[in-house]
Amino acid sequence: MTALRFTEDHEWVRVETDGTATIGITDHAQDALGDIVFIEMPEVDRHFARGDAVCVVESVKAAADVKMPIAGTIVAVNDALPDDPALVNTDAMSGGWFLRVRPDSGADVDGLMDETSYRALIDV
Repeated sequence: MTALRFTEDHEWVRVETDGTATIGITDHAQDALGDIVFIEMPEVDRHFARGDAVCVVESVKAAADVKMPIAGTIVAVNDALPDDPALVNTDAMSGGWFLRVRPDSGADVDGLMDETSYRALIDV
């Protein structure tokens, strides 16, 4: 398993030992959204390009798209989230993951920010 990588849109990516990538939103993002009340998940086996809107998250404050940080095909979604969207508020960086994808290219992941760079972005 590699270290977490991040986007400027506050998504995180973790490459698993089987080569798939788990994707979620950061703790910073869930905090900014507030209490999450609904999540629209994508279909398994759909392909998305980097930057495509893949999920819709609705909170008491706003609605937001989760964008694909890397190009790839969805291999799994977190089935717990539609019934318990607040899981993202309580465990954004682990149990509140959104989806797993089979990346088109490892270079996409390599081009994302490391934790130090992401911390510098949100601490500004």
